[in-house]
Amino acid sequence: MSGPAHANYVLPFFFLFSAMGAADASSQCSDNKGSPLVRNISDIPQSNFGRGGLAHITIAGALSYGMKEVELWLQTFAPGTRTPIHRHSCEEVFVVLKGRGTLLLGSSSFKNPGKPQELAIYSNSTFSIPMNDPHQVWNTDENEDLQMLVVISRPPIKVFIYDDWSMPHTAAKLKFPYYWDEECFYEPKDEL
Repeated sequence: MSGPAHANYVLPFFFLFSAMGAADASSQCSDNKGSPLVRNISDIPQSNFGRGGLAHITIAGALSYGMKEVELWLQTFAPGTRTPIHRHSCEEVFVVLKGRGTLLLGSSSFKNPGKPQELAIYSNSTFSIPMNDPHQVWNTDENEDLQMLVVISRPPIKVFIYDDWSMPHTAAKLKFPYYWDEECFYEPKDEL
């Protein structure tokens, strides 16, 4: 597990977004104005954002719902899929709703993440990731999806992606700002 594990990566927390057409983007966005206070999660659009094996729903987000301090996601990982090794400038809390997997947790106290701790995660478990600690979530179950609620603090977040556990922290690739609902962010265009 210490070498690069590129197969079956999903990039559920941080990486480049796939190009989405305007029609797809508008169907993923809500304009907070007129959004009901109580919503049915089944009615909120979901996408894999170009990441095979992932289903992501932003339940409450910085761009799509105007959140400033936290975001809430519902994420489902197909068997064998995982996040990249990454760290970010926010706290993160997971609640495992169903399935099981492995949390790999490195340290930000050394030159590189080093050999990660391997912690079993399972239905009805919860875990927190300290700010800037490198980690990876992996659905190690061969038959069942891993589904979690995820809360992050202080959106937008700075995300650093690692090729492997021995990569120095200073060499990790930065993605900032990182928004799951990035396609909802429309910058005004200069008409001149």
